[in-house]
Amino acid sequence: MSAFTPARATIFSNLTLNCTRIPRPVRAVSLLAAMGALLLGAAPPNAKAQTTVSQAQLAACESLRDLRNLTITGATIRDNDQGDRPYCYVRGIISPAIHFHVQLPLPQDWNGRFLQWGDGGKDGDLDFANHRVAEGYAVANSNMGHDNGVEPGASFAFNNRRAEIDFGYRAVHLTVVAGKLLANRYYDQGPQYSYFEGCSQGGRQGLMEAQRYPGDFDGIVAGAPAFAYQALNAAGTWNLQRIFRDDLAGNLAVDSNGDGSADSLALLDVLHEQVLGRCDANDGVRDGIIDNPLSCDFDPSRDLNDLMCPSGSSAAQCFTPAQVQTISDFYNGPVDDQGREVYPGKARGSESQWARYYVPFAGNNMGPSKLVGVAGDHMNYLFYEQDPGITVPDLRDYRYQARTDGVFPEFHWMDYDINDFYSGKGDLMKSITDATDPDLSRYLTEQGGKLIVYHGWSDTLIVAEDTVDYFNEMVNTTFDGSFASAGDNARLFLAPGMGHCAGGPGPNSWDKLAPLVDWVENGRAPDQIVATRRDDGQVVNERPLCVYPAQTVYTGPAGGADEPANWRAENFSCR
Repeated sequence: MSAFTPARATIFSNLTLNCTRIPRPVRAVSLLAAMGALLLGAAPPNAKAQTTVSQAQLAACESLRDLRNLTITGATIRDNDQGDRPYCYVRGIISPAIHFHVQLPLPQDWNGRFLQWGDGGKDGDLDFANHRVAEGYAVANSNMGHDNGVEPGASFAFNNRRAEIDFGYRAVHLTVVAGKLLANRYYDQGPQYSYFEGCSQGGRQGLMEAQRYPGDFDGIVAGAPAFAYQALNAAGTWNLQRIFRDDLAGNLAVDSNGDGSADSLALLDVLHEQVLGRCDANDGVRDGIIDNPLSCDFDPSRDLNDLMCPSGSSAAQCFTPAQVQTISDFYNGPVDDQGREVYPGKARGSESQWARYYVPFAGNNMGPSKLVGVAGDHMNYLFYEQDPGITVPDLRDYRYQARTDGVFPEFHWMDYDINDFYSGKGDLMKSITDATDPDLSRYLTEQGGKLIVYHGWSDTLIVAEDTVDYFNEMVNTTFDGSFASAGDNARLFLAPGMGHCAGGPGPNSWDKLAPLVDWVENGRAPDQIVATRRDDGQVVNERPLCVYPAQTVYTGPAGGADEPANWRAENFSCR
């Protein structure tokens, strides 16, 4: 178990931390401010919570401000909007710029467990897990060493190696150590069990912890892990280049009314229906979901041949050669000039998810989220060992010529060369950010840790095929290729039709943490996980997610596989 021990306290005391205590006058000023608010008729923050606890409970929480070996900036009682019980809320700083917070249930409400809550995107803020606090978990999270309110996207990393290291792995580990120390002081005992739960960036963090710090957690849930961090961002940039090249000739959004605006995404619906027509029935159930995209042989150059537009025209119901090329590129994924794969292509059946991340149209002001929120500045600041330049004034301006001279030269994402991926120019950043080591023996076999990985097959931001490839490699490296042996400590669940961490047309909702806790504490490994999809609060599709490499097979009433009324968990088996 991962309880906080004296040995770990020694390790913690040797970390580079700012150990300044908060001076008493600061707290006095805070009290005066609260009194002033009362005189003005306004209640100070958390006044309700503080009236529901005893003075001793309030004092125990506030006393955490006086820790001598952590920089604590605040400790107070807060209400929980996900439950009727308040909790002790603590914020602090780890040098130089890791801001963290810990949500501590009151002692009588604590379940004895510690949970590190994972992050998303480039992070840069403090994320809350109020629902887990309501369940009794002591929860910690950090900003990963930077604030996105000042430096959005990847700009925090500009000429800042320390920030890159904090982002890559340091912030999570030190937050775990700090969180466990606070729990130990507040409850007078360390956590009995320690867990990690995260998806996307959080999934990468979970695998990074298993690889670098195997003693931090008893169990890890890593969803849609961005573990091949540099490859997926290189691929994202490359995919955007496919869309924007040649003055958007291959854009999959079209002008439906001739006003010059790419306003319609209907072509993606046409494409998706063609893919389903080819492969939906492969799993024996016609439900608008492709259970195993790797078994789908849809070929756009062949299967869209009857839907080509007349030469020189475009429309919302037919395809141009440039659009077919974009589709083929998306399915195939990027390769360099030597034919080396950088990252797998998009899964067949994921087409309905493409618009959000990659397709510029009037609805997103020609700025898909992968461009404006994720990959637009990644190659400027987080790929090369030496940052090539600052971002261009407008990421949407694909024609802009970057100014490459001066004190701060510019670098345009359109100018990124996929051949740089294997050139060695990005190797240092790969070593900092990538969690691709397949040897998990320290965590899984020596520590006896448990790992649950899950991924949605319709995820187009982080491709599930890459997770499958990593898991296979991990089994080969750590367990000599034996899935039976691997299953004692690590299991992969693939969700057909699920998008990035959630959403999509397939069953996409379940409690991610509960099966892991049951496995760690009771020895009951999850043989399947029941996922549901709800529309207007009603369950419309329910399936068991199987332990990879098993797949779901319909075993319900004969002849009823295509009937939505039969899409219940009891009508499917894992084989």
